[in-house]
Amino acid sequence: MSPRSVRRKIAVATWRAPSEGRISARVEVDVSAVLDHVDRLRSEHGVRVTLTHVVGAALGRAMREVPEARARVVFGRIVPIEDCTVAFAVDIDDGADLAPVRVHDVDRLTTAEVARAVEKGARDLRAGEDRAFRRSSTILRALPVAAMRPAVGLASVVTGGLGRGFVGQPGRPLGTAFVSNVGSLGLDEAHLAAVPFARVPVYLAVGAVRDRPVVVDGEVVVRPTVVLVATADHRIVDGVHAGMLQRALLRHLSDPAGMDVPARP
Repeated sequence: MSPRSVRRKIAVATWRAPSEGRISARVEVDVSAVLDHVDRLRSEHGVRVTLTHVVGAALGRAMREVPEARARVVFGRIVPIEDCTVAFAVDIDDGADLAPVRVHDVDRLTTAEVARAVEKGARDLRAGEDRAFRRSSTILRALPVAAMRPAVGLASVVTGGLGRGFVGQPGRPLGTAFVSNVGSLGLDEAHLAAVPFARVPVYLAVGAVRDRPVVVDGEVVVRPTVVLVATADHRIVDGVHAGMLQRALLRHLSDPAGMDVPARP
């Protein structure tokens, strides 16, 4: 275990044997239109828009359309989540650690605005200028291993449940949904492990872009595709909600230009 990796130290103190219900869904998506749109946004806005930013923008809108999926369990009760904040996983310390960049109200932002927010958050994290992450990392590194599990348990109640800041971390540190680009690691797909203390209802893994055969207008053609794998808290999201989320997500990805207009509150 890398001595710099706070993530791994937290992981040891967080997970026990699986006991909570999870529901997973996988879909393969033709991203031809998305990649063309990414190129256009880069040219027009001068910001490094990526496939992950488009997927995150689409996920934020899908979460808005399925309010039943926006909830968390607090003291045995399902508590609604009003906002569509999406957290994006970014690597720091040359890949030795990971940290989330939270983008508030993604459903109201254009894809270019999402990309700018993620880029700034990642830059601050990597430069050590994110005060919350720096403070929490300092505290967690100093904690003895024996104190990590109770500390994580308390954080689960305060940050994940009550939505308040604790040991430098903001309330609901992983937002309403969490996105990770596992394709950057060379993985075609992955099922993300839920972080119990964050109480996030939906996780989405974005795989690597691969050329695969797809059927278009009855003809088999080769198109760039990506596999998206969602993992959700089954106490909140069931098959009906998962289907609604997938349909909404795919609809927005099929028309990425439609997300260039900010949504009204």
